[in-house]
Amino acid sequence: MKIAIACGGTGGHLFPGLAVAEELRHRGHDTLLLVSAKQIDALALKGADDQASHALPGIGWPGIFTPRVFTFGMSLFSSWRECGQVYRDFQPTAVVGMGGFTSAIPLLLGRHLHLPTLIHESNAIPGRVTRLIAPLVNKTLLGFDSCANYLRRAHCVVTGTPVRRGLGRIDRAVAAEKFGLNPALPIVLVMGGSQGAHGINQLVLKALPLWHAQRDEVQFIHLAGQVDANISEINFRRQRLTAVVRAFSTEMEHFYSLADVVISRSGAASLTELSHYGLPSVLVPYPAAADDHQTFNARIFQRAGASRILVESKTTPEELYASVAEILSNTSLRQGMAEASAKLAGEDAAKRVAEEIEASCNRT
Repeated sequence: MKIAIACGGTGGHLFPGLAVAEELRHRGHDTLLLVSAKQIDALALKGADDQASHALPGIGWPGIFTPRVFTFGMSLFSSWRECGQVYRDFQPTAVVGMGGFTSAIPLLLGRHLHLPTLIHESNAIPGRVTRLIAPLVNKTLLGFDSCANYLRRAHCVVTGTPVRRGLGRIDRAVAAEKFGLNPALPIVLVMGGSQGAHGINQLVLKALPLWHAQRDEVQFIHLAGQVDANISEINFRRQRLTAVVRAFSTEMEHFYSLADVVISRSGAASLTELSHYGLPSVLVPYPAAADDHQTFNARIFQRAGASRILVESKTTPEELYASVAEILSNTSLRQGMAEASAKLAGEDAAKRVAEEIEASCNRT
């Protein structure tokens, strides 16, 4: 079969899409990723040279009271026309969307062409595109079962959120040597999703002086995003703290294998990867996320005992430092959080998604 997978716009949509494509190709199918024209998509796809992809024009909904609404309308028209040409060339058997604005046109056009269509929603609360399109497609695949409560008109199946095949555990000593870190010392991984998180970066940088006294007892890996990478590196050096600072990384399997505790946003794809590695975390949900869905995601991990939640606008650098320091210094607490995180990992999510796609195609 030939499967078009609409994903992109953020790593939270793109990486699960890549995971589904890997599984489908492993099962003998052809796949084409339909992504956005954003730079983050091009960066993320650098490590997937053997995967065909096409960037469609289009932007997310800008809000009705802005001149950009006209640009949005034109982008929809351009995306529909270009996607139609892509479909004529690729001749897809089915179309799968991984949520977000990049999924809308490919799924609607697939439905218009009477192709099997499926959408995957990773979050505990569905996004705007999923709410609009889920009742129209053949099947809606969910990362969290609680999401079905918001999609009562859709045919929902819980599959979990797919994880890329390349995300395996690396030997700690080997990974540490590659990045010049000491495998015997604890490592804090700071990440804000595929594009970084300015709010988390600022909070962490303000807390660095509190770690100065323990500079020989702790190390950091900080994925700061393009805008904050330089200033972050300067601040780690100023406090004489050992740190690996990157704007973005396609080597997450090394960083996850090294981390003892993670400071992170709570996008569904990031949480899925944290649970895949069984990592304890301090979660700082993105405050501007639609319907505050990152807080709902984080609460699932908090209730399980895998994470602590901090509210960005109410958290002081001292509180962030205390939360991380407690987890690092209390071995039994850290191990308990790690075990709870691992229990949340969905088993064979990419396989389940692929099976649902195949079943939808076989029924037509």
